[in-house]
Amino acid sequence: MNLSLINDESTEFADAIKQKIIEFNQAQWQGLSRKNLGLKLQDTEGKLLAGISGKTFGNWLLIEYLWVDGTLRHQKIGTRLLLEAESQAKARGCQFALLDTLDFQAKPFYERHGYRVQWIQQAYPETGSKFFMVKAL
Repeated sequence: MNLSLINDESTEFADAIKQKIIEFNQAQWQGLSRKNLGLKLQDTEGKLLAGISGKTFGNWLLIEYLWVDGTLRHQKIGTRLLLEAESQAKARGCQFALLDTLDFQAKPFYERHGYRVQWIQQAYPETGSKFFMVKAL
């Protein structure tokens, strides 16, 4: 067999590999499916002001992004988004939530909401830290 390695840094290639892994894993997790979860806050003109997005899968909620516009921070909007996402995940049967946050982002916010650090990735991407946090729902 004549094989060759080819550099491919495209998003399309990364998505194709991801899809192959998902297909392989689905054979092991029959009956389970990933379901997107997203909530947004927007003004009357449709401008995005805050949002949370992630996925539910089996017992787990994976929170990928939670963002609040700087002009609206410290008004409990992040809390409202987080609690509603957790509530929807529980309604889907999730028992746990997982997220990651950087040292300059929202670690104290998540700790106030019951998340605990499970693992710290040091020197990320060079001198910072990335915290992987979990909460029982």
